Amino acid sequence: MDQIRKLAGVLSILLVSLGFLAAEPPSDVDDINRGEAPERKIVVFQPGTGEASQRSVIEGAGGRFGKPLRLINAATARFPNETAAQAAASAAGVLRVESDFIANAALAPGSVAQQGGQGNKGGGVSQPVQETSWGVSRVKAPEAWSVTQGAGVNVCVLDTGVDLTHADLAENVKSGYNAINPSRTAKDDNGHGTHVAGIIAAVNNTIGVVGVGPKISVIPVKVLGASGSGWISDIIEGLEWCGVNGGKVANMSLGSSSDSQSLHDAITALYNAGLVLVAAAGNSGPCANCVSYPARYSEVIAVSASDSSDQFASYSSQGPEVDLIAPGSNVLSTWKGGGYATASGTSMATPHVSAVAALKRAQNPSLGPADVASALKSGADALPGLISDQQGSGLVNAQKTTALP
Repeated sequence: MDQIRKLAGVLSILLVSLGFLAAEPPSDVDDINRGEAPERKIVVFQPGTGEASQRSVIEGAGGRFGKPLRLINAATARFPNETAAQAAASAAGVLRVESDFIANAALAPGSVAQQGGQGNKGGGVSQPVQETSWGVSRVKAPEAWSVTQGAGVNVCVLDTGVDLTHADLAENVKSGYNAINPSRTAKDDNGHGTHVAGIIAAVNNTIGVVGVGPKISVIPVKVLGASGSGWISDIIEGLEWCGVNGGKVANMSLGSSSDSQSLHDAITALYNAGLVLVAAAGNSGPCANCVSYPARYSEVIAVSASDSSDQFASYSSQGPEVDLIAPGSNVLSTWKGGGYATASGTSMATPHVSAVAALKRAQNPSLGPADVASALKSGADALPGLISDQQGSGLVNAQKTTALP
C-alpha cells in the first residue's frame, strides 16, 4: 500500500486542479446516448509527462482538458472529432487515446420493490423490526461474528453513493468522495449504492436489516449518477481515492461490456498495492462466456448470483472468470431516503463477497489480495448442479472462510 500512500501527497494538488474542471462540467452519460455531447476520451501519457504538458497536448489538438487521472498518468478530454483525437494520439509523450466507456449498475431490470421504514436518523419515523435477510443467513455471516464482525476494515462502495444518514447505516458510513463532482457529497441519488452498503454493513440494531459485517466501515465513492450509469474515468478516479484514503476492499457492483486498458492498468496498480477488488459478473444471462468488465480481469474477484434455492440466477452472467457465487435474488437491504427494498442482480451478490473479504481482512490484516481470494475460494461451498463457469469455487461462506488460518 506504500505505492498508494505516495499518492496522498498529490491530493492537495487534485483539489487545486478542480478549478480546471470548469472547462468540462460534470455531465450525465445520457448526453452521449442522446447525441448531445462529444464522446469523452482518456488520453494516457508516458511516465514523467506533467499535467501542464498533458493540457498542452490536448488543447493543441483542439480538445478540452477534463481532469487528471494521476494513478495511470492520464487525463480525460473531449475532442470535436476523431481526427482531433488521432492528432492527440500522435503527439509526443502520448501512449494512447481510448474511449471513456460507460459502466452501469449491475441491477436486474425491474427487480426493485421498495418497502417501509422511510425516514432518516433522528427523523422520528417508525422503522421495521430487524430481520436477517436470506442472503446474510445463507453465507453464514452470523456464525462468523464470534470471530469478527469486520471492525477496523474500510470497504469502498464504488456506486451511486450511499444514504449518509440512514438509521441503519449512519453508524458505519464515512463521508466518502464524489468522483463525478468533488464539490458535492457522496449522497445517493439513485438507491442502488445504499442497497449495496446495507448488505455489507447494516448495523446490528433493532431495526430493518443487518449486514454481513455489522461493524465494517463503509466508504461511499460516488462514480455512478442518478441514472445508475457512469464514466470509466470516474471509476478510475474513485479507485485511486479509495486506495489513498484507507480502503482495504473495493466493491464494484457495476460493469461494462467494453474492455478498458486504462481501467485495467488502474486495477493492476491497486491490486499490487494491496487493495482487494470485487466486482459483479454482470446480468447478461442467459448467456455463456459473458462476464463483464472489470470482473473479467484476473486481479478482480468476479461474483455471479444465486437464488434462495441455491440455483444459478437466470439473469446472471457466467464464464471462466467467475470466482464465486453469492445470493443475488430478492435480497432485502437498505434504500435511499431511510427506507428498505428488495432487489436482484449480481450487484446484490457482490457485496456479500466483499463483506466476507472484509471479515477475513479484519481477522488477519496482513493478508494480501491473493491471500484473501484464496481464503474465500477455499471456504466456499460448491453448489450441486452448477458448472464452474456459473459458480467458480462455490457459494461464499463466512463461517468457513474466517475459520481458515
